[in-house]
Amino acid sequence: MEKSYSASYAAAGVDITAGYRSVELMKQYVARTMTENCIGGLGGFGGLFELDCTGMEHPVLISGTDGVGTKLRIAMLLDKHDTIGIDCVAMCVNDVICAGAKPLVFLDYIACGKNIPEKIAEIVKGVAEGCVQAGCSLVGGETAEHPGMLPEDEYVLAGFTVGVGAKAQSLDNSTLQPGDVIIALPSTGVHSNGFSLVRKIFDIDNNPDVLKMSFDGMKMPLGEALLAPAKIYVKPVLAVMDEITVKGVSHITGGGFYENIPRSLKKGCAARIAKADVRTPALFDVMQREGGISEHDMFNTFNMGVGMVLTVAPEDADKAIAILKAHGEDAYRLGTIVEGDGVELV
Repeated sequence: MEKSYSASYAAAGVDITAGYRSVELMKQYVARTMTENCIGGLGGFGGLFELDCTGMEHPVLISGTDGVGTKLRIAMLLDKHDTIGIDCVAMCVNDVICAGAKPLVFLDYIACGKNIPEKIAEIVKGVAEGCVQAGCSLVGGETAEHPGMLPEDEYVLAGFTVGVGAKAQSLDNSTLQPGDVIIALPSTGVHSNGFSLVRKIFDIDNNPDVLKMSFDGMKMPLGEALLAPAKIYVKPVLAVMDEITVKGVSHITGGGFYENIPRSLKKGCAARIAKADVRTPALFDVMQREGGISEHDMFNTFNMGVGMVLTVAPEDADKAIAILKAHGEDAYRLGTIVEGDGVELV
């Protein structure tokens, strides 16, 4: 690659040598995610992964893709880029485990105004850390320089994952019934949804210094709290699925409680949750107060401190919570299934 250089392309704003430098810098991070199933390395036209379905009857591939949204603006304003990749992985892998799949591979896509190799490597460092947390391999990706489309210091980040699960073990809510227990897995904060509203609440685009401020009840500056990476729930949730029957899983993303919890419910069943039982971090109280946001809109936009919910039979609830706690999750009973439709916040 040493002789690969185009002066004309560079004059148009694309430095292909910066791309090569980015790959060299990120290799050390990507290597952390490699397993014995990975074939080859970076630099090919596709990522190769040897699929081992030994003992799995009727394996099914389950895929998911997502981005980080305007949380990227917070990373750019704080000039901190080594954790935003965790968010990208989390948004994808947390979706596929809702179908009972174990994530196998991940690919990222970064579009930037100018390829600054050190910054790109920091972004990929976060992606690799997310993959390690999820137990999947970063088998490829793309960095695209878009001069004239994006300002030089800005970038867009998205990702894609593929997981595998046995068809017979894919989550089926047909046995869901009144009396089943809804278990909450706490979030680390806002995660990666609702940031357009967050930015409006604090007028961040016009007053970025607000990110350095501390608000009543919060233990850290606003910017640090907002940039906390989304939690990856893969390993604790799969551990529960290995031991008991999980009837439903919902990843609480954009749309909050009202849109996401019903996605794991069957017709005729509703989720009844007491608002007083939701362990809501101070950050959300600050946002509601500063923005004058209604309670309904808060629960219809943000995760309110609950990043994922599992639904299990009442006799399995204590065991499920114990397994989750053994894997570092401070899980708790959030509500119950009742006759009805959607979500009932009481």
